[in-house]
Formats: sequence, C-alpha cells, structure tokens
Amino acid sequence: MKSIKGFDQIIYDAHTEAFDEINCLECGNCCRTTGPLLLSNDIARISKHLKISSKEFSKQYLRIDEDGDHVFKSMPCPFLGEDNYCSVYEYRPKACRTFPHTDQKGQAQILNLTRKNAKICPAVSRILQIVSDL
Repeated sequence: MKSIKGFDQIIYDAHTEAFDEINCLECGNCCRTTGPLLLSNDIARISKHLKISSKEFSKQYLRIDEDGDHVFKSMPCPFLGEDNYCSVYEYRPKACRTFPHTDQKGQAQILNLTRKNAKICPAVSRILQIVSDL
C-alpha cells in the first residue's frame, strides 16, 4: 500500500486517544500471546539486569524459531506477573517497547500487522475503530 498523506498522523492521533482510554495493565494479552523477537542487545541488557550471562539467559529462557530468531521458549512471557506488570520493564526487549507500533511512521506499510495486532490488543482494536469512524 502506498503512503497516504496524513495517514501516520491520523493513526497517531487515534493511538493517543485509545491509550488515554485503555490501560494495558488491565489486559496483558500481548505478553501472554505474542512472543517478541529478542535482539542481541536485548539479551545482553536483560541478562545484565538479572545478573546472569547472556549464554545462561538464552539457555534458560530462549529458543531459536523457524526464522533463526531468538524468542521465548514459551508464552506467556516469563517476566509477566499475575498483576500484568513486567518484572524487567525498564530492560524489556525492543519489540516490547515498540508494540503495538501504532505511534510510528510508515503506518500504511504495516496496516496488515496493525489489523493482526487488533485481534489481541484492545487498544489497537480501538485505534482502528476510531479511524473507521472518521
């Protein structure tokens, strides 16, 4: 899909409105169902915080998926608490930091991902509803 002039701003405004209404801590679906890709920087940062080696972190928590990426061995995320708080929040993977990607540039190019994320994230579902009501 080609970039639509102003589309990023429309999505960003809807993102802001939706996240003013929705508290992620009441949901946690992303942390229960969507395993993030962990980059080497993520692994180093979290393992340092946990005071274990990157190798031990990888052995204990990660597996290599079919695309050759590091992902958690199982879901929900091993760092998700019963209260939906993340025990490594300040050190969380980049994929977690940027989810659900609705406040980034290039929204027209990731619209299919946004639609997919709407199935698990009430905020993304709300964003799409706001946009469709315009």
